[in-house]
Amino acid sequence: MELGLKGKTAVVTGGSRGIGLETARAFLQEGANVAFCGRNQKALDEALEALSPLGNVLAIKADATSQEDMERFALETAQRFGGIHCWVNNVGASIKRADEQYTPDEIRKTVAVCFESAVYGCQTAFKYMKDTGGAIVNVSSLAARCGTAGRSTLYGPLKAAVRELAVMFAAEYVAYNIRVNTVLPGFTMTPTVERTISPKELAYNEEGTLLRRMAKPEEIAWPIVFLCSNKASYITATSLEVSGGRSVVLNPGFSYEKDI
Repeated sequence: MELGLKGKTAVVTGGSRGIGLETARAFLQEGANVAFCGRNQKALDEALEALSPLGNVLAIKADATSQEDMERFALETAQRFGGIHCWVNNVGASIKRADEQYTPDEIRKTVAVCFESAVYGCQTAFKYMKDTGGAIVNVSSLAARCGTAGRSTLYGPLKAAVRELAVMFAAEYVAYNIRVNTVLPGFTMTPTVERTISPKELAYNEEGTLLRRMAKPEEIAWPIVFLCSNKASYITATSLEVSGGRSVVLNPGFSYEKDI
């Protein structure tokens, strides 16, 4: 399907790994110019090397929790490609502290990376889209609908806030022909998940999913890109869950039990 993104410019924060990297790749495959950022220079360099053969791509070291960094990132992108048409806020982190209280510093850091980054991203994108229109997608999480006690004590509520933030910005930006939506990924086999989640917990999550498997990062990326495209022109203030049917019925294994 031709998504109408050829020649447009897409921004992806946290684009050097996982869902962000695959989102950048998908935009490039649709003919868009892509700029992505991250805080780890080595990861940025590796991602840039992998993506460069696919099209016009720019990698910039920037911290999505810094308004100053986001404005610099956007300016460099617009100077390089002539404008910004799509912006994907793809930053978040969970601090697992099931047996302890969060410290004030941990609360501040989690709020910054999970919520403030989306605020700065949306506001920065607006500055470059208010005269031309565009699309913004916030990457939230299935934890916004059904939290994981201990692992996402703050992450889930903050990702729920990111979802509602998209609704508010959609209402504020609609007169400028800017659409704002949210994607809620389920458990996805990103490098971070593979490194930090035990095989036992991964298996448990797969058993609770109708599709009986985890998502590949590209399976989250393409819905994000679709929401940024002309094919989604009548979709705004909407949340799209991409979870493989996780935690939606009490007996997800029913259809696999052939003797029932």
